[in-house]
Amino acid sequence: MAFNTKVDVADTELEANEAVAAEAEDVTLEDETLVEAESKDEADEDDEEADESEDSLTYSNGVIEKIVAMATREVPHVLGMKGNLMHFVQEQFGAENLTKGVTVEVTDDNRVVVNISVIIEYGAYAPAIFDDVKARVTERLAAMTGLEVAGVNLRIEDVITPEEYEHRTSQHE
Repeated sequence: MAFNTKVDVADTELEANEAVAAEAEDVTLEDETLVEAESKDEADEDDEEADESEDSLTYSNGVIEKIVAMATREVPHVLGMKGNLMHFVQEQFGAENLTKGVTVEVTDDNRVVVNISVIIEYGAYAPAIFDDVKARVTERLAAMTGLEVAGVNLRIEDVITPEEYEHRTSQHE
């Protein structure tokens, strides 16, 4: 019987040691959870501090539109930009609107979708003009602003000869 008593005591001690070890594991898990929670709180505070930074660089849509319009006019066989009625009215009063024919949309991931309406030279190959406009606009926006272009939508509004375009623009002046 004494042997059984010792076994019982040993079993009791073993069970007690296992319980202590289990409690230690629970504490460790709880401590790790607390550490993770504290780390997340500190990270949130760091994010808030980053959000509250006094440094920022933003561009108005007009600036982006102007860069796009100027880049588009650099492409061979693009004679001009086609604007809306507001642009026409502004031109009638002598205002030159450099953003005419361009709209931009900023995506959720801070990339830019560009919509361009142009007048191209009669006889020019439109798909090549599209490729040139896309490359030029993407390059200029990246070089000047660091913005990435998500897409370029080019709309051909008119096809005329260079002489006809010059005649039309001289009549408006």
